[in-house]
Amino acid sequence: MSEGPITSGHDPRFTPTLYAHVGRPNSWTLDYYLGHGGYETARAVLTGRQPEEVVEEVKKSGLRGRGGAGFPTGVKWSFMPNDGQQHYLIANADESEPASFKDRYLMEDDPHQLIEGMIIGGFAIRATKGYVYIRGEYRKAYDRLTAAIREAYDRGYLGKNLFGSGFDFDLYVHRGAGAYICGEETALMNSLEGLRANPRMKPPFPAQSGLYGKPTTINNIESLASVVHILQRGADWFAQMGTERSKGMKLFQVSGPARRPGVYELPLGTTFRELIYDWAGGPTEPIKAFIPGGSSTPLLPFTDEYLDLPMDYESLVAAKSALGTGGVVLIPESVCIVDAMWNLIRFYGHESCGKCTPCREGVSGWLPQLFEKFERGQATAADLKTMEDLLDQIEGRSFCPLADAAVWPIRGALRHFRDEFLHHIEHGTCAVKSGPRWR
Repeated sequence: MSEGPITSGHDPRFTPTLYAHVGRPNSWTLDYYLGHGGYETARAVLTGRQPEEVVEEVKKSGLRGRGGAGFPTGVKWSFMPNDGQQHYLIANADESEPASFKDRYLMEDDPHQLIEGMIIGGFAIRATKGYVYIRGEYRKAYDRLTAAIREAYDRGYLGKNLFGSGFDFDLYVHRGAGAYICGEETALMNSLEGLRANPRMKPPFPAQSGLYGKPTTINNIESLASVVHILQRGADWFAQMGTERSKGMKLFQVSGPARRPGVYELPLGTTFRELIYDWAGGPTEPIKAFIPGGSSTPLLPFTDEYLDLPMDYESLVAAKSALGTGGVVLIPESVCIVDAMWNLIRFYGHESCGKCTPCREGVSGWLPQLFEKFERGQATAADLKTMEDLLDQIEGRSFCPLADAAVWPIRGALRHFRDEFLHHIEHGTCAVKSGPRWR
């Protein structure tokens, strides 16, 4: 669990912006936001730029989607047609990835930053209507965000003819029901339309036929908030931070046995060692592994080789893992890796929509049953072989990426901690405790 947001702000190498006001008194109010330059960037963009210029500026910045996939935001915006149809912009605030909690604080403590980012994004893709699809459990964030939207309407920052530019933008908030599958953009759109949250076939892609069959773009909360600062300070300012291919600042989350768990705004390319020791204060007990980017990313051993990895998209892929949402979880030596993976696979099995066979039968059925055999002390070498065969049959064969998300952490566990699986087979118990943790 996080103790709360912790912002970086005392290092001359970079400029924190997204979390600059998180945790400050009344930071969620319109008066506070206006007192710190709020909506001036949107005013300048809507009255002085063309949509194509905004898209190009975001492209030039190198901003990549902060929801996990890391797709270039400006490129994604450029897919939207200039066809005169109704366009939609959706902010994905579902944040159901275990170990991810960065967007929550943005909405709770600085909701007008998101609103301004959506106004700019809507202008860039010619969308006059926006939706924030928010996780149902985020009640405080929902209350703060809806109050901020009311304030913005009352003072003319949402609605008709914004800043006298002729551009209209309406914004709505939709509460989800806590389904992980809604992190997949087409399942999210189905849910928003009142349908069952099953993913759709692609193509057509959302930019061609999305919400209500109209061109739609879906972005993460952090991505949209970043746009405000890119347009205010310029693409070159943003691109000078980070690495050659992973540019800008990123919100990294630390959970598990750390002295200062929380959220840290740091440049991409910062090492895990810096994040965990310099910012989060180091572990409070011996650590053997860590998850680098949220529960769906393959875990890594807590060794010098991996602690010194730069936290960027390319370095993590080279290490056979992923940056994901930047949710770093410390796993103590006292925790059995098999037990930890069983916990994760039950989560993914529960969250599967059941639409396709690999996920319905593999993720929700076979894999949890196999892990149960390991936990009961009944697993054999044949069961381990079956598990590895299942991973091959599931990965890349399901209708949407949820099944891949379930498979990847298990692959990481088998790659680096296979001995703990073998210990279960040979001794019928966990390697780090006296008996199987059956529950």
